[in-house]
Amino acid sequence: MKKISLALGSLLLTLNLNAAVVATVDGKNITDTQINEDLASALGGQKLNSLPEQQKRLLIQQYIAQMLLLEEAKKQGFNKGSDFNKELERAKDQIALNLYHKKLYDSIKVDNSKIKAAYDKNKSQFVRPAGVRAKHILVKSEAEAKSIINDLKNLKGESLDQKFSELARTRSIDGSAQNGGELGWFGEGDMVKPFSDAAFSLKKGDYSKTPIKTDFGYHIILKQDAQARTQLSFDQVKPNLENDYKMQELQRLLGQKANELYGRAKVELK
Repeated sequence: MKKISLALGSLLLTLNLNAAVVATVDGKNITDTQINEDLASALGGQKLNSLPEQQKRLLIQQYIAQMLLLEEAKKQGFNKGSDFNKELERAKDQIALNLYHKKLYDSIKVDNSKIKAAYDKNKSQFVRPAGVRAKHILVKSEAEAKSIINDLKNLKGESLDQKFSELARTRSIDGSAQNGGELGWFGEGDMVKPFSDAAFSLKKGDYSKTPIKTDFGYHIILKQDAQARTQLSFDQVKPNLENDYKMQELQRLLGQKANELYGRAKVELK
């Protein structure tokens, strides 16, 4: 599973009538707009809702964890005192520098011919791999797995989905149990081979009729959805290409400006 490095940001709960609530924490709403704003640098120009479901869920969970840690830090008084004030001054300097970077970034005009050429040259890289969205139940013994499979017998559609989630919550030993066994989307190489082979071979809406053995135990898999390997169009990847272009140009401009300022400054290395 990929890890995402998060910038804490302000973490202020703001009201936005157009925002969608993605979670609640102790009765407080967390919105997609709030996360997009607070984690803009981590998202790299993307929006929360544009991410794959599994990555989106992970980002929301990490965001909430950081928010709870911040609240705990405040309760313990780490938002005042001399050490806090020193760090605050450093943060102010960094914010000023970040805003300077942002102004330069926003001023950069994208050369569409260059990003189109980059797409054409590297087209094979812009591919969405085949994927599966699935739930699973993990138990220790083959006998228990067979018992669960028997409990699912003759169920289809919504009834199967609901029963599977119920059994996952009550009998699965995997961490996904609390989410009804939900694994989200994954590619062929993201899971151990016996599990991946079984998941990709199932028909959409079907579940494994025999236990799938791995080093973790015995799995029952419910395949919820699937997507074929897809070539992404230029329009689909254009925002990312534009961001990459602007980031490269920003680094060039910053280096150029730093050399200019360094040349004018009276610098004495000792």
